[in-house]
Formats: sequence, C-alpha cells, structure tokens
Amino acid sequence: MGNLKYKLIRAGMELFALPGVSNLIRSFSASRGVFFTMHRVLPGVPAAFSPNSILQITPEFLEETILACRAQNVDIVDIDEALRRLSSQQRENRFAVFSFDDGYKDNLEFALPILRKHNCPFTLYIATNLIEAKAEVWWQAIEDIIANSDAIEFDFGKGVKQYSTQSISAKWECFDEIYDFMREAPEAERLEKLTSFAKAYGLDLEQHCRDLIMDWEELQNFIDEPLCTIGAHTVNHYELKKLSSEAMRAEIQQSVEILTKKTGSVPTHFSYPVGGNRSAGRREFAAVKELGLHSGVTTRPGGLYKENAEFPNALPRVSINGNYQKKRFLNVFLTGAIFTTHSGGKKVNHS
Repeated sequence: MGNLKYKLIRAGMELFALPGVSNLIRSFSASRGVFFTMHRVLPGVPAAFSPNSILQITPEFLEETILACRAQNVDIVDIDEALRRLSSQQRENRFAVFSFDDGYKDNLEFALPILRKHNCPFTLYIATNLIEAKAEVWWQAIEDIIANSDAIEFDFGKGVKQYSTQSISAKWECFDEIYDFMREAPEAERLEKLTSFAKAYGLDLEQHCRDLIMDWEELQNFIDEPLCTIGAHTVNHYELKKLSSEAMRAEIQQSVEILTKKTGSVPTHFSYPVGGNRSAGRREFAAVKELGLHSGVTTRPGGLYKENAEFPNALPRVSINGNYQKKRFLNVFLTGAIFTTHSGGKKVNHS
C-alpha cells in the first residue's frame, strides 16, 4: 500500500500511455484479451486518507472503459466465451472480460445501470458470508476506524503500540502497519485482533458489513440479470493459502453449494480472495480444478494467451485501479502484454 510503490506504477503507466506505445505493443503481442477486476463503483473524489480507494472507480470511468473497448474493436464477452476463445485454434478479435469482486452495494446503484446501458456482460464474484453480514470487510474497517480517530492503540501481540493519527501522513503510516500485520496473520488471529480493535473504537463489524455489501434481496437483481454471471468467492473471504487443506476446500465447496441453493444455478467460476501470490497458489488452483469449477481467477497481473486455456484455474487479471482513472491510461489497461511483464513475462503463472 506504500506511496512509493504507486508512484513507480504511475511512472510506468505514463510511459506506456505515450502516443502510439500501447498500440505498438498490442500489434506485436500474442495476448488475446484481458480480464478486468474491479470492486467498488462510486461517484466523487475520495478523501485525502482513503487507502482503499485503489479498489474504487467512478461510474464515469467504468463507462469510459467500456467505450474504450468498443472504440478499439475489443469485444466485451462473458467468461464462458472468453474460455472458448482461449481454446480456439482461430485468432478472433481481442476481448475483455469485466468482473467485480465481493458484492458491494454501490455495484447495484452505480455500476449495474451503466452495464445495462451498454449491454456489457460481466461476472460478479460473491463471498456468501459477506452477503449475510457474517464476515468482515476488514480492510475497510481498519481505514474507517483510523479515519475517525486522532489516536490509535493496536496490539500486535508484543505489546500495545500507540499512534497519534491527527495528520494524514500519520494515518497512512498507522494503516500500513496494521494492514500488513493483518495480511501476515493467520485468519483466526486476524479475526481476533480485528474484533478487539473494532470493539475498542465502537465499530459494529456486522453493521459495517451490512452498510457496504448487498444482502440476498439486493443481490437478486444480479441473479436475475442476463448480463451477469454469478461466481463463487469463498464463504468468509479468507486468504486460502493461510488455511489447512481441509478448511481451504470447505471454503470453496460450501460457497458453491450455498450459491447453488440461493440462485438456483451451480456457479462454475471462482475468484480467489485477495488473489495474489501470498493468497493462492498451486494447492488452491488444484482444488478449484478438482471441485469441477471451470475457472479460477487471481489478481496476478497479465494478459490472456492461448496458453492460459490449459490452466483456466489460474487466470491473471488486470486491476482497474482507482489511482489511475485517466483516459490516457485506457489504452494501457487494454494491452495485456504490458501487465504480463509484471509477472516476469510469464504467460501462465500457476505455481
């Protein structure tokens, strides 16, 4: 989450956004398409302290992304069509897949009208206990507690650390340290620490989740939407690599079973929570395949190539990041080969 990291990424985005650069790369690339990942869609400018704004784009930028695909003759397809094209021996139009993780309420209010307006197919990945407010939107909870506090105490397990969080820079420092700790901690410890932290600062985690995430009644709008493919995203939004093999498989299998019961259709596509190298790997990819799911998507960056058809349980995705909402960056987002370089040039990364 460090500012330096995003300054370096922005410098790279600016370089590839120079006139003709992305188009030139695309003309020589074997990438057949890109799989976009998004989370929140909200109007307005985020506050000065809003570390999770990287997960947030405006409705206008969502619409601009759709229009950029159409202007560049990039077909927007559903995930099943994307898998078919990856397996095809014929070279067809480049394509893009749109996906949203978690089921935020703003997807219903702000994203769905735009997706319908432009007849844009998309996938919505659902963690079932988030829908029932039995899981925690912990990354946002940490931000909200710090944002509303001038001083923070947090127990990292080696004694309580105190922060003065009156300034924006101090809030960022506090968030980064607590966030990094939560990412490293086993899920049971993370939940224990989060629960204590939220209680100390008067945040009701269940209500917090309910305020952010759709319930089943609201989700029904997407279940009934022909443009939408509902995918599984575990039960509790745990980082699967942290769990035992048994618990990991249960998170995947039970989420499929619950969604089948609630939607009337068996979900055949899966998204790994958080989705980076620390969150999912070879063991998790194998489980998704063994459980009969047709695909599993990561957040490892990269374009989509014919080679990915052999490993549909470890597909890369390109994050439409809230820090880079500029029209000049859209050509960069549409050039999968640029993001493949982030993975060391690997077209397939299934380890």
